Formats: sequence, structure tokens, C-alpha cells
Amino acid sequence: MRVRLLLVDSHEAFLTALSRFLQSQEAIEVVGQADTGPATVELTRQVKPDIVLMDIDISGLPTMGPVRQIRRDQPGVKIILWSIDPLPPRVREIVKASVNGYLLKDADPEVLLAAVRTVAVGGTYMSAESNGRPQGHFKQGT
Repeated sequence: MRVRLLLVDSHEAFLTALSRFLQSQEAIEVVGQADTGPATVELTRQVKPDIVLMDIDISGLPTMGPVRQIRRDQPGVKIILWSIDPLPPRVREIVKASVNGYLLKDADPEVLLAAVRTVAVGGTYMSAESNGRPQGHFKQGT
């Protein structure tokens, strides 16, 4: 099964490195990249990804606005959010928005891939950091 991903982050260098890493994985196809909330919503309509992997703090719409709009427009699209913020109140807001996963940006590549695979088959992935337990670090590929 090939998973179609839309990547969303406001930092272009990070987005480029992440895209290269994910494109190197056999079962993953990066179908688009966006850097704002409105661009994410529009691109999701156009490319119809299986999963949107999105920074929770993208600009252009109020926090969680793009998630709610994608949920209304395309309820079958799965959403994994990630952030540098492990704070539990933020995680509760995310869960209420009906996302399928949550990661911290410093997760190991294996953790990122596990999250994508888990969500792709219908599961939910919440990082251990959201419960105050440490995990490894995401290292960007070259």
C-alpha cells in the first residue's frame, strides 16, 4: 500500500529535508507541500492525500482552523499534527479536533514512519512526549 502525504510547515528548509526523507521511503509518496493554512486546505482538495502531516503552528488561519476545515470538506483524509510543543493542554485541543496523530518535531525518523504507517491503516498515533515520556530525536536527511 502506497501512502500519499501532503506536508505542511512554514519553514522551507525543514519541509524540503522532510520531503526528501519521506520520498526515499518505498511506500510513501509526497503529493504536495504547503506553508499556510489556506494553502493546506486548497491543496488537500486538489491532490486528495491519504494523510496530511501538518505543523500545528502554520500561519494563515487561527490555530486548528485548517484541521476543522479539512474535516468538514474531506472527512476521509487523515491528519497527523506535529509541533515543538509537548504541553498537555495543546494535546487535548488536538484530540478534540479529531486528528489521527500527534508527534513532536524532534521525533526519530523511525517514530515518524511508525506514526504514518499506524495512521495509514486506520490507527491513532500519539507521541510518548504528550504524556511526558521522552523519545529520541528527528534527524533530517541530507
